[in-house]
Amino acid sequence: MAEYKIIRISDEPDNISSAAQWFHEKWHIPLEAYLDSMNEALSGSAVPEWYIATDENRIIGGLGVIENDFHDRKDLAPNVCAVYVEEEYRCRGIAGRLLNFVCEDMREKGLDTLYLLTGHTGFYERYGWEFFCMAQGDGEEDLSRMYIHRI
Repeated sequence: MAEYKIIRISDEPDNISSAAQWFHEKWHIPLEAYLDSMNEALSGSAVPEWYIATDENRIIGGLGVIENDFHDRKDLAPNVCAVYVEEEYRCRGIAGRLLNFVCEDMREKGLDTLYLLTGHTGFYERYGWEFFCMAQGDGEEDLSRMYIHRI
């Protein structure tokens, strides 16, 4: 595999259309929501922000940082969201590298805590995240795990 690259969308806004389309296909959130959030990232504030990992010109992974990832704990912000790596690229450390990159980037922007809502158990602990509490996802019947990462 060629070495992949992590791109901060606010640094390379030409990637907004393709990144928004990619996230939309993975998570089925309206395309406009991603476009709006990614364009808002160009304002210079720390949040929102979006990141993609590319192998040549193909998006192979990504994640974002938004205020709230569609859950009832509005006090737990900002949230890492939409973490995804293409199946054929999994188990190569790409998600971990993306998570570490976003944590460092947010620390440099003055943030000291990030949250993440997930149904996974065990995965995020490998990268320094700690279980914090259960939270109710919007429209979800079951509670999900909320993790915290102190940067």
